[in-house]
Amino acid sequence: MTTHNTPDASAISATPNPSPRHDANADPDPADVDLRGIRGWLFDLDGVLTPTAIVHMHAWSRLFTPFLAEHGAAPYVEADYFAYIDGKPRYDGVRSLLESRGIRIPEGEVADGPARETVHGLGNRKNDAFNQTLEDEGVQPYPASVAFLDAVIASGCRVAVVSSSKNAPSVLAAAGIADRFEVVVDGLVAARDGIAGKPAPDMFEHAAELLGLPTTACAVVEDAESGIRAGAAGDFGLVVGVDRGVGREALRELGAEVIVDELDELLPAVISARSAARPAEDGPAARAGGEAAVSRSADEPPAPPAPPEPHARNEPREDHA
Repeated sequence: MTTHNTPDASAISATPNPSPRHDANADPDPADVDLRGIRGWLFDLDGVLTPTAIVHMHAWSRLFTPFLAEHGAAPYVEADYFAYIDGKPRYDGVRSLLESRGIRIPEGEVADGPARETVHGLGNRKNDAFNQTLEDEGVQPYPASVAFLDAVIASGCRVAVVSSSKNAPSVLAAAGIADRFEVVVDGLVAARDGIAGKPAPDMFEHAAELLGLPTTACAVVEDAESGIRAGAAGDFGLVVGVDRGVGREALRELGAEVIVDELDELLPAVISARSAARPAEDGPAARAGGEAAVSRSADEPPAPPAPPEPHARNEPREDHA
């Protein structure tokens, strides 16, 4: 496993104290958010951990620009991605975009080839375009997101990716962060197990279950409208909105309780949660058994997370949007 430069595990952690829900009409300072009750973090992928939205946008444009022209419909524009596609399972994105243009085509079958003019055929054609674009352009994770991810792992929190994308494993691998995650609940897992996609909260709830945590001890981190709705619809400890273009007001109205431009804005809150936990952790009994652990050198990497669930990682690679 790759060694990561993570913050000293003795400096940050979450505690088992309940985390209060935040006023949806206010914008609390991310540095002041109470994270003591958060023991698990459920991250969306596209737009939260990796800037793959641009890869998806290029792929959708390559699909729909000629298709809409052939049907005499209004041309595909960037705003269509955010209005009809972003955050949805791939075939739902096809249906939504076609509906916006009043175009009706057969549903077809999941196995339809990319040349078929069906909902599934177009979705599979887009998937080919995505894979080719990912191979050509690659993808790098957001540095601030990696810093925050490594900090919460070092604090003892558990982490999962929850993505509508059926290509989540390939994106995580391309970004070099696949080994951070114990659980990946993606579009393939949802389809196989009959889990409702976003904006239903079911995928996030399933990830919390796989982590062995109650939803109230988990934070949802999302940037897409459908993902924020999913987080707000469930009984989660916190819903964090990352503003990558949706807008703070919209994220707040959708149900985000804390809004950031970059995830490292939450690092002071993680450190505060650990500091609040120290009196209990540093009592005589804790010191007797834990002094060696908390004195570990900052250069020593933390223990690696448990390997991911096989069903959540070893799947064919597709995508959603």
